[in-house]
Amino acid sequence: MSKIATLELDGKKYEFPVIVGSENEVGIDINKLRDLSGAITMDPGYKNSGSCTSEITFLDGEEGILRYRGYAIEDLADKADFLEVAFLIIFGELPTKQQLTQFENDIRKYTLVNEEMKNIIDGFPKTAHPMGVLSSLTSALTAFNPKVVNVDNEKEMYEAVCKTMGKFLVIATWTYRKMMGYPLNYYDNTKGYVENFMHLMFALPTGPYSANPVVIDALDKLFILHADHEQNCSTSTVRIVGSSHAGLFASISAGVSALWGPLHGGANQAVLEMLEEIHKNGGDCDKYMAKAKDKDDPFRLMGFGHRVYKNFDPRARIIKKAADEVLQTLGVNDPILDIAKKLEEAALVDDYFVSRKLYPNVDFYSGIIYRALGIPTDMFTVMFAIGRLPGWIAQWKEMRINKEPIGRPRQIYTGHPLRDFKPMNQR
Repeated sequence: MSKIATLELDGKKYEFPVIVGSENEVGIDINKLRDLSGAITMDPGYKNSGSCTSEITFLDGEEGILRYRGYAIEDLADKADFLEVAFLIIFGELPTKQQLTQFENDIRKYTLVNEEMKNIIDGFPKTAHPMGVLSSLTSALTAFNPKVVNVDNEKEMYEAVCKTMGKFLVIATWTYRKMMGYPLNYYDNTKGYVENFMHLMFALPTGPYSANPVVIDALDKLFILHADHEQNCSTSTVRIVGSSHAGLFASISAGVSALWGPLHGGANQAVLEMLEEIHKNGGDCDKYMAKAKDKDDPFRLMGFGHRVYKNFDPRARIIKKAADEVLQTLGVNDPILDIAKKLEEAALVDDYFVSRKLYPNVDFYSGIIYRALGIPTDMFTVMFAIGRLPGWIAQWKEMRINKEPIGRPRQIYTGHPLRDFKPMNQR
């Protein structure tokens, strides 16, 4: 028997169906609330509002669980590579060996970016933030790929996925090359997807380049851990922009802009900026731990705790090991990273942080890895975007296939009631 929720307003009772998810999540379907009662719900930040049903990602913040399409993040990070996980997230099942090979080969077909795109990137100053450049270049891809994707045509949708995966990686790395004043690189079809990222970023025409396998493995894991995270700010943005039937590139461009904010994708950048501030002020970790515990002090330790996870971030457990391996392999001697390790060790044993479950999160460790690889702080959020791309594509695809209505939140007006218009000479 279906569950029913009852709401009473002004002496009248209204009944609404209760939806139960496959992991026993409960939602009250208030789709007809306004039609029946004239009222709406108020939920700033949409913390208690479900905007859709989805088969892509399950997240339980209290228990520290993250799964893609039913597969535990721990298994995927340990046993799969990034393109396997991208295929899973976008198409619903893990690929066979043949499907994965075909997917990687089909992505390679679309990695060349129209040469006229160079004119667009040339128009940006070197000082432009890479995320602003990436958002613009992603939107510009629409001009070079104007055909509207028919989401109900599997072949068209598959080609659009491969095209997006191929071109986005290239233009993402171009934002770094522009910032550094380096010549732009092209995808190398003899290398894998993640290895190509390193090639696109760091290979110079002055000599050969070879990426360390430990580094490639760590980046592979990082991209997997960032691939999707339910209805976060940027993902919700992609879905709501796409709900107007805006194209895939335009919707992802909007997602890039949403991710840019320091409260979302910019969190790992904020971690490094905090570490640099501590270093600049003498590097006294105990002093800053005390400041973080002082409720009257505005200072906050960035990269500790999580809005959704009320326990240890499951992604942080995985990437901590990768971060340790990268630092050990590269033999990095960096006072900023030394401060990070001291803060991590202190927070994991300090009663204040442990009792509040303020553990280091994925942004803390990803920032450490990126710094160790020599990736500038301004590029950290671009790295996040590369990893999140499969999730954005999958969420856009799911929303369109499900024929979800255009997103249109309501509001409660709190401005002036009707006023008489005053002529100019009476104002």
